[in-house]
Amino acid sequence: MRYQLEDLLTLMAVLRDAEQGCPWDIKQDWDSIIPHTLEEAYEVADAIERRAFDELPGELGDLLFQVVYYAQFGAEEKRFDFHTVVDTLTAKMLRRHPHVFPDGTLASRRPPGVSAEDVQTRQVNSRWEALKAEERADRAEQPPSVLDDVPRTLPALSRANKLTKRAARVGFDWPDSRGVLAKIREELAEVEEALEAGDEAHVREEVGDLLFAVTNLARTLKADPEQCLRATNGKFERRFRYVEEALAAAGQPLAEASLDDMETHWQTAKAKEKAACKIQAFDNDSQKT
Repeated sequence: MRYQLEDLLTLMAVLRDAEQGCPWDIKQDWDSIIPHTLEEAYEVADAIERRAFDELPGELGDLLFQVVYYAQFGAEEKRFDFHTVVDTLTAKMLRRHPHVFPDGTLASRRPPGVSAEDVQTRQVNSRWEALKAEERADRAEQPPSVLDDVPRTLPALSRANKLTKRAARVGFDWPDSRGVLAKIREELAEVEEALEAGDEAHVREEVGDLLFAVTNLARTLKADPEQCLRATNGKFERRFRYVEEALAAAGQPLAEASLDDMETHWQTAKAKEKAACKIQAFDNDSQKT
């Protein structure tokens, strides 16, 4: 027997039942679940980046459970239910993909013989943005902006990335990555000037400008800044753990190690990683041939 979506919705309703439910689940509300939602989304991303596909169904299930939670809150307050979420999403995706569903229905699919490659990407993106702008205008309480609906709760790097993407779609962008590199140098110089002036508030502001410019560089290179930084975090963690292990093997407490000692082991860790990458690349080339 395989459980179905309706079973999950029933389970959630029981968990929230005042008499039969779980005390922890009963006391949750819209705000208390938000941290769990963000955590589960990052755990999905982590499983994918580690290629831990055996873990992915469980992580996706945990993320889906968050959606079911919010839908239950909505049903209890007679605002909406899970089926409203599905209906709203499906209608929106049909509306935003007229190049696939010309009449805005599942039955009106793209004619046979017309491939996705035959549809001009620029026209599709333009239409997508126009439709989203119309939706934003319908909901707006102030003059609409292309920056509407970029959530303020996003991690700062992700939000900077989305803000600059939105602006770039209407032509507010650098011609190429060289312009962004020049901006990074400019912002770095301003950080140095603020440091020399001893103005801490100005330093923080300029560091923010520098981070924003670096995020813009990642976007122009078609790299996601959050993924780039997560990869670097992982690399730093691996290398620092190597430093700790090497010092421990030498009987040297970390707190008593000199910076030179730690740097020596750090460089060894880098060299080992580079050698391992070369071996992996050689193995991959050998398999191709």
